[in-house]
Amino acid sequence: MVGLPYDCLANPLGAVRLTFEKAVASGSDPATLDGKDWGAAELFRQFLFDDDGLSQVPMLNQSTIKWVQPNTLVRFRGMIQDMLGNEYYVGAYKDGNMWRTNKFADTSRSPMDASSDMRIWERRLLYCVPIPGQNSWVESSHEAVRNPYTNSISPQREKRQREDDATMADVDMVEPGHDLEDSPNPKKMREDGMALEPLGLQKIAAEGNLSTLSLVPDAERNSLPCLVKIYDSTESDLKLNDVFEFVGIFTFDPDFTVDRDDNDELADNFCEDTLVCLPPTKVPRLHCVVHRKLAGADFLSGPQLELTPCVIKEVREALLGHLTAVLGNDRVAAQYMLLHLLSRVHARIDSIAVGKLSLNLTCFNKESISVFGNHLKLAMENLLPFTQCLPLTVDYLNTVSLAPKKDYHTNRLESGVLQLAEGTHLTIDETSLQTGTLNSVGCENARVLKNMMDSQKVEYDFTYYKMEMAADVQLLILSEGKSNILPADLVLPLRPSSVDSALGVDGEMLKAWRWYLATMKSLPHSIEPHMQKAVEDDLVAARQADRSLGSQDFSRWLTMGRLMSVSFGETCLSMEHWQMVRELERLRKERLLGNM
Repeated sequence: MVGLPYDCLANPLGAVRLTFEKAVASGSDPATLDGKDWGAAELFRQFLFDDDGLSQVPMLNQSTIKWVQPNTLVRFRGMIQDMLGNEYYVGAYKDGNMWRTNKFADTSRSPMDASSDMRIWERRLLYCVPIPGQNSWVESSHEAVRNPYTNSISPQREKRQREDDATMADVDMVEPGHDLEDSPNPKKMREDGMALEPLGLQKIAAEGNLSTLSLVPDAERNSLPCLVKIYDSTESDLKLNDVFEFVGIFTFDPDFTVDRDDNDELADNFCEDTLVCLPPTKVPRLHCVVHRKLAGADFLSGPQLELTPCVIKEVREALLGHLTAVLGNDRVAAQYMLLHLLSRVHARIDSIAVGKLSLNLTCFNKESISVFGNHLKLAMENLLPFTQCLPLTVDYLNTVSLAPKKDYHTNRLESGVLQLAEGTHLTIDETSLQTGTLNSVGCENARVLKNMMDSQKVEYDFTYYKMEMAADVQLLILSEGKSNILPADLVLPLRPSSVDSALGVDGEMLKAWRWYLATMKSLPHSIEPHMQKAVEDDLVAARQADRSLGSQDFSRWLTMGRLMSVSFGETCLSMEHWQMVRELERLRKERLLGNM
């Protein structure tokens, strides 16, 4: 035989089973292989990264699911919205004298019964969703992957796909006559008398009953969630709200059901709770072989820029000019906006989120918000991968669910508006807020928002208790006067002097700005001892000149100093950048006094 006996892309289960059989043949006891890699994961890493196979792996989303075939390798990018606990399954079993494995699969390759010699293994279940607020340019910038199965799709199926583009459930994922090895058609196997055995150990090791679980809330029905099954990974590796790319084996069988016949001994013994309530037509499964946490730069397209000091200065000045035009030729506001866009939580000391820099732009009214508010919204969407807008009104606060809440009847975490990925930008429009009465829901939502503004934490409601979850969200408030509900780190009256109706930007320049923001934002930063002494002396002098200054003001200045430095690509604070911050703050104070 020439070449490998399997294809990592089209027949990944062949690779899994071959490496398992080799491990057993070499003397490994199947009982010791639970939670361990016997060579399969390493094989996939070599294919994906050493052999550049990752670029060939299709991205699983609402459009590609129409042609991606089951039991093939795919990748899914999403946020961990809920952690569903652990699932027990038959990981290894004896078929005659041969040990076989069901790892990375939903179904068994051959029949099993209770008398079979088998090993019970464990895997974790993660409910993942497309990243909230992900902008369209992020989706389009994903490296395009041609349909590798074009030749195996019949003309009749192509016609049906065109007719039923909006109906995922009607798509026949594997055509008769084109079945891949280890990708059996369940109907066909049943008709042939070879019953497709469900892995009847789908027991969720979590509180409550999963029998009535519905994992597709209304807000998510226009996107594609995914049930990711995790193997051989510690719990600390994956956390709620983290954004990951999962590469794994895609299983999608709309005809698959878990039979609960009286004579099904395995089901009687083990299948207390099943996943039949997660319809595969809405929640495809992905058995993860490799996963990696994603950062902002991972969502950018094109070659990475060589950000030399000269290039950084040019890109910075061009971006600053764009922000100035967006804000009506207000360069002071543009400079504050740039620092705001570079901010992130880089440390936590007690309840203080170090590095956050929320911004409240004031002097908006209904007319100016329709112009500059829309310009800002469009600019944020074009520059940042994840953005959200929140209209702050009494009716909205009284009805919306901002914080995630645990539903013990369905045993799932119901998403809230503030369940956001790290690095998301949230614009809060307060200009439509009018006099009214907040009910209990509204008061709680206002408190949750304020807590997020103060400490970058969101309280998740578990009915009997509340749990604070750390967040890292850039908060921008647009209001007529200073927001009383959401006290920001910085309050700045907007002073537009013109309206630029032509805000079009070259695509390559946009890419450069995105790279600049993502790269500068991730830079480390420090203050050299000599500079630390100079800053301390300056703070003492400032306090003597203005007794109203306090620790929050000094902390904000230090944060701004760090951000000013990284905006120039510097990792250490210089006196020049410190003086730039002090001058900006002087101009801001003048505006505040003139606006009183």
